[in-house]
Amino acid sequence: MKNTVLSLSSAVLSVLLVAGSLHCQTTPGGVTSPPNLLLRNYRPNSIYHLPYVDIRKAKTLAIDMYSTPQAKSEKQLGEWVEHMNSCGIEKAIVLTDAYGRKFDSLKTFYSKYPKRFELFCGIDLSGYYKRGFAEKSVRELKQCYAEGAKGVGELVDRSRGFVHTTPPAYWVHIDDPRLGPLLDECAKLGMPVSISIGEPQWCYEPMDSTNDGLMGAYYRRFSMGWDYNLNQELAHLARAVAEHPKTIFIAAHLANQMTDLKKLGKLFDKYHNLYADISLSYADLATIPRYARTFLEKYSRQILYATDMDEGAHMYHVTFTILQTKDEHFYAVNLLKTIWPLYGLGLNDKTLKRIYRENALNILTGRFGK
Repeated sequence: MKNTVLSLSSAVLSVLLVAGSLHCQTTPGGVTSPPNLLLRNYRPNSIYHLPYVDIRKAKTLAIDMYSTPQAKSEKQLGEWVEHMNSCGIEKAIVLTDAYGRKFDSLKTFYSKYPKRFELFCGIDLSGYYKRGFAEKSVRELKQCYAEGAKGVGELVDRSRGFVHTTPPAYWVHIDDPRLGPLLDECAKLGMPVSISIGEPQWCYEPMDSTNDGLMGAYYRRFSMGWDYNLNQELAHLARAVAEHPKTIFIAAHLANQMTDLKKLGKLFDKYHNLYADISLSYADLATIPRYARTFLEKYSRQILYATDMDEGAHMYHVTFTILQTKDEHFYAVNLLKTIWPLYGLGLNDKTLKRIYRENALNILTGRFGK
């Protein structure tokens, strides 16, 4: 009898477990149940009842030092300016990576708002293996400057060199001697050089369950070569900065050193012609708020506000909330492409003024380092 009771109890328990499992998989509103959920579709809602302030305007006027030419019509451009007005964005720097007729066309397009947009141009790397390459590139740079270019960028030096240019310049890195005359000319013309090096460290790690940033790294790894690491990428930038002390370099995305800011800090200590923008770094900084705050306040004279996302007002609001508040455990998954909860840094007013506007003005007016 005892065995029979135990058997019946086990059977009932099994039924209850199966029923419970089925119940857990049934969710209202068509929401995907855990066994069928893909990480890329995970959209958590914070369950914590905490204060959250949606900051809709920068504490001081701000200059966005990294935006891209996403507006394709005068209507879209006008809407972008409206968002800038409502959010306190004084000016946006558009990194066109264009030269020749393409740059001329973009300059004409943005000229309707001459006080709201400044354009950076690209560099002509065609024929980099031929004699006379440097002279040709410098001539094109001077032409872009004459047409109104305020700087150069965004250059992308990744793995095997400038492989994302048209045509690609394989094994040409920012410290290549062939680029020396062009970088020196940038110094003479007062044109800062915005450059992205490598990818975040997660892209160099194994693509498996141990990777802390797998959800983003997995899809970005295809744009890289596997024969380089981020230390080598950073070394190319460091040599260029050292060899051209009068040229202003802006390392986009904090030089992708978000997981080891000490390395960037050492370069800041050594080279005062090096700046870094915080575009595409918000999700990373907002997961380590105390350390990030200490770093940004220490190097506040060399950090620049930037976005490199869409030009909608929500984008600006999220960046302001991260920089200005101490709010906790909130999300911006669709915008920042990460499922990590975010935490505000609560930067002090002096730091905010420098990052939002003062440093950018020093660079754009040729007063860097003052």
